[in-house]
Amino acid sequence: MLEVSQLKVSYDRVLALSDVSLKVPQGQIVALVGGNGNGKSTTLRAIAGLNGADAGRILFNGEPIHAKPAHHRVPLGLSLVPEGRRLFPRLSVRRNLELGAFTRRDAHEVAAGIDEMFGLFPILKERASQLAGTMSGGEQQMLAIARGLMARPKLLMLDEPSWGIAPKFVAKVLEVIQQVNQAGVSILLVEQNLQKALGIAHYGYVIQTGRIVMEGTGQDLLHDDQIKKAYLGL
Repeated sequence: MLEVSQLKVSYDRVLALSDVSLKVPQGQIVALVGGNGNGKSTTLRAIAGLNGADAGRILFNGEPIHAKPAHHRVPLGLSLVPEGRRLFPRLSVRRNLELGAFTRRDAHEVAAGIDEMFGLFPILKERASQLAGTMSGGEQQMLAIARGLMARPKLLMLDEPSWGIAPKFVAKVLEVIQQVNQAGVSILLVEQNLQKALGIAHYGYVIQTGRIVMEGTGQDLLHDDQIKKAYLGL
C-alpha cells in the first residue's frame, strides 16, 4: 500500500533523514521505532506532506505522491494522527470529529461516522459536548485517533499514541489500534515504547540517526539481542 524509497529530508541544511526506505503492505500494522531525535516523526510528516523531501520517492497504492501537497494526500486515503494530538482545544469533541471529516461532503455519512467513533470510543459519546482541551490526556488521544479515522483512511499513521497518557489508557489505545487494523485499515505506527509497538506489529523498522538500521517481523525484533540491549535495557 505504501512504499517509501531513499527518502531524504533536511531542516535548514541539517540532514534529518538520509536514506529511509520502508513498506506498509495492505492490512498490516508496521512499526517504526527508535530513540528520540532519530527521525521517526520526520518520516511520518514527510509521508503526509507536511515536510518537503530533498530526495526520494513515496508511492501510495502505486501512485507517486511525493510531489502532492498534504491536502491532496488525505482524500487518497492517507491520515496522520500527529504527536501531541494537535486537537482544537476550545472546540467540542463532536466538532473536532466533524472537522476530521472535512473531505467528506455527505452530512449523513459524517453523522454515521461520528456514531461509529462513539461506538469505538464510548467515552467520547459521554463527552460529546465537552471542550476537547478539558479532557484527560488519554481521552484526548482517543479523540485524536477518532478524528483521524473520520477521514475514512486506507492507511492511518500514528505518531507516539502512548505519549503522555496513563498506563490504563495506553492499553486501550493499543487495543483500538488492533481493532482498527482488523477492520481493514493499514497502520504505520511510530512509538518510542518499542515493547508495546513491536508486540502488536506485523513488521517493524528500527531507525537511528535518520537511517533504517534494522528490520524484521515484530516478534523477531522484539526478541533480538541487539534490540534488547540497546532499547529495552535487557
